[in-house]
Amino acid sequence: MRVIRVDTVQSAGGNIMWFRWRVAALAAALSFVSMSAVAQDSAASEAEVQAAVTGFVQSLNYRSGEIALPQAQAHFRLTPDYRFLDAGDARRVLEELWGNPPDDSVLGMVVPTAAPLDGDNSWAVVVTFSDEGYVTDEDAASTDYSELLSEMQAATQDENAARKSAGFETVELVGWAVPPLYDSASKKLFWAKELAFQGVDGHTLNYDVRVLGRHGYLSLNAVAGMDQLPRVKTGMQQLLPMAEFDAGARYADFNESTDKLAGYGVAALIGGGLAAKTGLLAKIGALLLAFKKFLVIGVLALLGFVGKLWSSRREREAQRPPTVG
Repeated sequence: MRVIRVDTVQSAGGNIMWFRWRVAALAAALSFVSMSAVAQDSAASEAEVQAAVTGFVQSLNYRSGEIALPQAQAHFRLTPDYRFLDAGDARRVLEELWGNPPDDSVLGMVVPTAAPLDGDNSWAVVVTFSDEGYVTDEDAASTDYSELLSEMQAATQDENAARKSAGFETVELVGWAVPPLYDSASKKLFWAKELAFQGVDGHTLNYDVRVLGRHGYLSLNAVAGMDQLPRVKTGMQQLLPMAEFDAGARYADFNESTDKLAGYGVAALIGGGLAAKTGLLAKIGALLLAFKKFLVIGVLALLGFVGKLWSSRREREAQRPPTVG
């Protein structure tokens, strides 16, 4: 759940992470520095902004070990390699640090211990829960995921016209970064998509996990640059067995005579209309207009500073006054 628009500047972490840090830096700076002060000094140094980000990250309250998720009747048993942020801090990261719109469905966030949120290689997993009912897995073995991908790609192209008319950048679903795989024994499904956004040099990784339960499913969502695929893939596979439903709320506890059915199967979790609700694609699309959002909420005074962080090389050249003589 990250802002992923990048400019042409390169860094050790790649374009995606370069831009992510600066977006995070600006958002955090807005939380710690008054509008008037920033307006008077639009040339605030990156060191000052980074200090604000560091202060923000240090203010977060991490938990470890056994983590209960009572809203989902589920829990994590985290190893020392992972830490957990409760809903309040998770939303602070998403909304204040990364610039996402408010989302009260967030239950928390899992953060790799070795990849702090203010680091170049940071990534995190957003945790939500859907209580729409029992999702049948009868179609898992028979679903043609290549055909499903083609349908998803076509749907994405169809949606681009509306996105473009609304002022959003278009997006291309390049393909599976990790093909869908359903573990019928653990009732866990995972897949990853490779996305290409208009105006972005690097591709984006959208890694999803669904843990099926009696009353719905737990969603674990991570977004990063494609260059982080090996790291994120390994991390998500490590995290997979740490997420479980409580006794009585597990998939095997389903009671056909009393429990609600979701009315869809595994394939719909990956590629149906539910993707906009349970995945990150729609939110990523909204975040691509982060620059416009800041203008709308009245921070025109920050235009010079925002432009420094957001503008592409071409935009900077266009804005540069002509040389006289």
